[in-house]
Amino acid sequence: MRPACASLDAVALAHNFAEVRALTKARIMAIVKANGYGHGLVWVAKTLTKADAFGVASLEEGLELRAAGIQQEICLLEGFFDAREIPVILHHGLTPVIHDHYQVEALKAVRAEQRCDAWIKVDTGMHRLGFDPSEIPRVVADLNALPCIARLGLLSHLACAEEVDSAATQHQIDTFEKLVFPGFRRSLANSAGIVHWRAAHADFVRPGLMLYGALLKAPNTPAPVRLKPVMTLHSRLISVRWRRAGDAIGYGGTYRCPQDMPVGVVGVGYGDGYPREFHTGVSVLVRGRRAPVIGRVSMDMLTIDLRGVAGAQVGDEVTLWGQGLPVEEVAHAAGTIPYTLLCGLTQRLPRRERP
Repeated sequence: MRPACASLDAVALAHNFAEVRALTKARIMAIVKANGYGHGLVWVAKTLTKADAFGVASLEEGLELRAAGIQQEICLLEGFFDAREIPVILHHGLTPVIHDHYQVEALKAVRAEQRCDAWIKVDTGMHRLGFDPSEIPRVVADLNALPCIARLGLLSHLACAEEVDSAATQHQIDTFEKLVFPGFRRSLANSAGIVHWRAAHADFVRPGLMLYGALLKAPNTPAPVRLKPVMTLHSRLISVRWRRAGDAIGYGGTYRCPQDMPVGVVGVGYGDGYPREFHTGVSVLVRGRRAPVIGRVSMDMLTIDLRGVAGAQVGDEVTLWGQGLPVEEVAHAAGTIPYTLLCGLTQRLPRRERP
């Protein structure tokens, strides 16, 4: 059995949810799209039993949760992509986000007796999805008139919430607050909005990355909340060899040993979702010490510089990110963000709950 594995910590996930709860009085829509940010869609939802709702990207994800017995509200954050999805949404009691006029027109054609709640997406400044604020009264009137719609809410998304003094975020909050419709549920804050922008909490907050133990923040700055990594990606050393000065390592010989040195081979690679580009500035953890990744990452293996790890030997556990090596730190060193690392893990990589 290959040693590469993602260990999942249910206690850490519950802890992070409790950290969200301590920050807000709003209801919590846990964002579990993209296979629960790589952690496993159903596992995350079944672990977060206290979540008021779940946010997914598609009908397929919503149906997977319903099939697994999840009873909470399930919000389809991109709504539906085709009118043929509407009967299925109604049958399973899912909640679509309505962000474009073609969706409104599709709902007008529905003749089913079943009803569903819906969120109306407002473009408050991110300029990705949603109606312009000036369009909202007309959209509200159209949807309120439809027999298939039960309850409506207003939802928007913050573009720069991790910037604690962002004028753009304040503008988005102000724009959202001007839209007043009695009885409507409201949702605006993502993870960074929950932490930094209390005025954005509204009725529902939508934590994503912070549930999994990470936040977007400047490097070498203290975390504003105490989060725990839910996933630890690890493998083992499958080879340790002494290489001579000038030896080329891996495909293309892009790395040459600057001196006689021990080089380790780790049983994980881009076939597992560890990015191929990670060969400069990124380290792994062996015996509690940092070991730089050297050479090109292969499909099933990568090579590391073991000069700083005394006594390293075949079988030693290697942490790629997680406990002891925050995914934010790895992402920053690699010039990317934690989302791409967590969501990029492939299906061949086993996910196992930590005992």
